[in-house]
Amino acid sequence: MDSQDIHDPTTPQGSRVAAFFARFRFYLTWLAMLIVFAMMAVAVYKLTNEVRYDEVVDALTDTTWTDIVLAVIFTALSFVSLIYYDLNALEYIGRKLRIAPVAATAFTAYAIGNTAGFGALSGGAIRFRSYSRLGLTPEDVARVIAFVTFAFGLGLLAVSSLTALVTAPRLSAILGFDPVYVRVGAVVILLMLASLLFVGRNGRRVQIAGIRLRLPDTLTSSRQFLITAFDLAVSASALYVLLPPTTIGWPSFFAIYSTAVGLGVLSHVPAGLGVFEAVIIGALGSSISLDQLLGSLVLYRMVYHVLPLTIAIVMVVFSEARALAKHPVAGEIGNVAARLSPPLLSAFALLLGTMLIFSSVTPTPDSDLEFLKRLVPLPVVEAAHFISSLLGLALVITSRGLAQRLDGAWWVALVAGTIAFLFSFIRALALGEATFLAIFIIAMLLNGKRFTRPASLFNQVLSTPWIVTLGIILAGATTILFFVYRDVDYSNQLWWQFEFFSEAPRGLRALLGVSILSGAIAIFSLLRPAFDRPEEVTADEISKAVSIVQAQDSADANLVRMGDKHVMFSESGRSFIMYGIQGRSWIALGDPVGDKEETAEMIWRFVERARDAGGRAVLYQVSPTLLSFCADAGLRAFKLGEMALVNMSGFDLKGGRLAGLRQALNKGKRDGMEFSIVEVEDVAALMPELKAVSDSWLSHHQTREKGFSLGAFDEDYVSSMPVATIRMNEKIIAFATVFLTQTKSEASVDLMRFAPEAPRGAMDFLFVSLIEHLKNADYQWFNLGMAPLSGMSRREVAPVWDRIGSTLFEHGERFYNFKGLRAFKSKFHPRWEPRYFAVAGGTGAVLALMDVTLLISGGVRGVVGK
Repeated sequence: MDSQDIHDPTTPQGSRVAAFFARFRFYLTWLAMLIVFAMMAVAVYKLTNEVRYDEVVDALTDTTWTDIVLAVIFTALSFVSLIYYDLNALEYIGRKLRIAPVAATAFTAYAIGNTAGFGALSGGAIRFRSYSRLGLTPEDVARVIAFVTFAFGLGLLAVSSLTALVTAPRLSAILGFDPVYVRVGAVVILLMLASLLFVGRNGRRVQIAGIRLRLPDTLTSSRQFLITAFDLAVSASALYVLLPPTTIGWPSFFAIYSTAVGLGVLSHVPAGLGVFEAVIIGALGSSISLDQLLGSLVLYRMVYHVLPLTIAIVMVVFSEARALAKHPVAGEIGNVAARLSPPLLSAFALLLGTMLIFSSVTPTPDSDLEFLKRLVPLPVVEAAHFISSLLGLALVITSRGLAQRLDGAWWVALVAGTIAFLFSFIRALALGEATFLAIFIIAMLLNGKRFTRPASLFNQVLSTPWIVTLGIILAGATTILFFVYRDVDYSNQLWWQFEFFSEAPRGLRALLGVSILSGAIAIFSLLRPAFDRPEEVTADEISKAVSIVQAQDSADANLVRMGDKHVMFSESGRSFIMYGIQGRSWIALGDPVGDKEETAEMIWRFVERARDAGGRAVLYQVSPTLLSFCADAGLRAFKLGEMALVNMSGFDLKGGRLAGLRQALNKGKRDGMEFSIVEVEDVAALMPELKAVSDSWLSHHQTREKGFSLGAFDEDYVSSMPVATIRMNEKIIAFATVFLTQTKSEASVDLMRFAPEAPRGAMDFLFVSLIEHLKNADYQWFNLGMAPLSGMSRREVAPVWDRIGSTLFEHGERFYNFKGLRAFKSKFHPRWEPRYFAVAGGTGAVLALMDVTLLISGGVRGVVGK
């Protein structure tokens, strides 16, 4: 539907609404998240109308160290159970990894996911970064993520329903519902889950919409239920031991806690912030003193969310120490932690920035102010307080750059953290705050070598998720400010009060400064000027790229000769990426070409260039060796098909294995076919004959020339490389352009055309003859090209993308000869190597593939007209 349909008065109202939501779904989702948080913040503010900040502080100080230690122990047990989520998932998909790196990966993923919660720092991205380097394919990682996600969701439903069934009278009294309704709802959910468990017994397979699935067997389901139940039980206990003495028993609290966790997850608000608190306060506020309840919730957030992330950062610090790396197990954990240090430090910077902003709107204890008054002038305290809030904002913004390993982000975050560390003593004697900042500074210094990318920090605009995150932080700070100073009567004079014990004006000024600066950054990001598309490639650039191609191994890199793609060279000029632009998709073709040492930097540069232009970065037909680099750059990979590679050294027509090809060669010779290689300097003389064959082939197949990943018949392009020909009766009946490089590591063909009168088996004859010729010329591999959707798994544990692809491969002959193409290449007994396409964020995979199709076909007209 065209965007104009939204405003077309002849379009039905329902269609216009659907089109509007389809067009702006991404932005509306994040806006809804911000609205949900704002509503929950208002609800918490109203629920705590009778509570005062001093009472909450007193409740915090009244909590015994015994309770805190117990909460830490229960938190540790919870994270141990979370590690078993990943171990269970790996066993389910049939992959076995050493427990040490799996434990480090799972712990880090949950430490970041539980605290940050939004896409850029999600636990799924952490798993993809780590597990891809541990040997798992993108399909395997996707299965692990899917298993963990659904296992927690189903386990949470089961546990909540069971507890609600047992504690229905108590829950109904707290929530104001009839016990019958609570029990009926719980029974319905349990029956549905029991049905699912029964259907999936012994790993039973089911078929939905032509896709076969294997449900978890009884053992796997039972084990996962126990893991989830244990996880929820100990995490609930971590909060329960922090609560003051209450008449609410643990079973009833467990049911309330599970409900609060579930609603927090459904809200998609980072860490369920506000939603979780609103449910707990709403359910327990009448049974527990609200000031004590708020204090317990604050401590719970510190123990269950902040502490694990801090431990993960400390793990990174120790991973850089040689003494720890000497032990094999410690070395494995350290290697994983070190690889994940950029996202870890990014999440920690986000947390510290939020902490600085929140602390700027909360009062300093009077005893600390009395001490500071004797040592520090008031203007210095005021300036330190105001600047600290801006430093918090700086850490929040640079956390994005830290995830991208920008050297500028590292310097800004290090300087901001150091100044904030010094100011924490000047403005408030905040020892806890200073401790966290000190850990951050040490971790940054020890991991500085991992932030070497020279991209400009200030040219990085904030994406919609980051802008929404800023909005959530500001909304939270505003709520805290109004909660703390709810007894202070507002007046314009507050802005100009500068006194040691005037905390409300100080908080107002800090919040105003952060709001203005963050608003300016958000407006700049949303209204950033459109970037011009790159210039068309020049003849000099093509010549430079061809010289790089000749010095490396990938034969398909010769496609740069077509001149229909843009070329982005590395800073050194030793490598390049060729890419096309279709719609919002910036599509790179294949792996970066040239110096392998520059691969990571080239991918980062391409992703950033696409992002700066408001597009999505897509890497098309990339090899498995590139997957870890894609993960580091925040790209999610999907299997595209398999590349057929023939080992020249093992290609022997004398054996029985290739008897069919030997017969095709002998039959071609009997039919009078003659094979020859036309060198580059002689191709121009044969151009009329070659063009006649090409034109007849296009006409016979009623198709048009393609582009991007395929060559087209262009005289300059065809004459730039050798051509393999077949003649009958002195006439060319078939030809193929040959891709070669000077390394002789690999050879391939691109443009393949044959005349309608060519005998059956002519292409077999051409390929066999060409491979024999190249083998005698000491080439090592022959690339037969990719078989799309080939090798896509239909196993029950395969991700949805693979199962859809395999279904198309089996039943899509009407649209494309998937099976026939693989069958032709299989005759050569090649080695099949997977090929992938990777998309920024992974959410636009289908749209990206549509753009690739349009780019190859030359637009919609090319797709419709073949």
